[in-house]
Amino acid sequence: MKKIGLFFGTFNPLHIGHLIISEYIKENSDLNEIWFVVTPSNPLKNKKLLLNELQRLYMVNLALEDDLRFRSCDIEFKLPYPSYTVNTLAFLQEKYPQYQFALIMGEDNLENIEKWKNWEFILEHYQIYTYPRVGYNSEKFDKHHSIIKIDAPKIELSSTQIRDSIKNKKSVKYMLLPKIERYINEMGFYK
Repeated sequence: MKKIGLFFGTFNPLHIGHLIISEYIKENSDLNEIWFVVTPSNPLKNKKLLLNELQRLYMVNLALEDDLRFRSCDIEFKLPYPSYTVNTLAFLQEKYPQYQFALIMGEDNLENIEKWKNWEFILEHYQIYTYPRVGYNSEKFDKHHSIIKIDAPKIELSSTQIRDSIKNKKSVKYMLLPKIERYINEMGFYK
């Protein structure tokens, strides 16, 4: 059975940190593929700061177009708002019964998982591959049978930093893939 890692995010925008972490996890785990699940909006984030979900999906597709290990997923565009991970997992499991799904998240998200809808169900039925984040430690989950810690590089780069840099007319050349940076500049995003 093919094992798919689901990397959820608003990807506003997708940056090299997302790609480095994803590649590291793909190459150092038993996952066959990683799907970047573009979230229309996160109930825990400010929706006003988000680009339109189709623009964000386009940038994810642009970044992943040449790499068969990764693909974008717009499943949450078709689900009721707000997008809860447990609902998305149920929908994906029903649509793709031939796949086994797992979650990918940073320790910051794992540390806050108890705020998620039906978090106990998620922990009981899905593996979660976590990567380290500076300033976070999810020790309380160290012995949990569903948590797989991946010692990926600590990438302290955020989409917020990139948006702020663009807004303040600073270079983000090495934070984004060149084709993503070109597209953002052409469209005048985040200014």
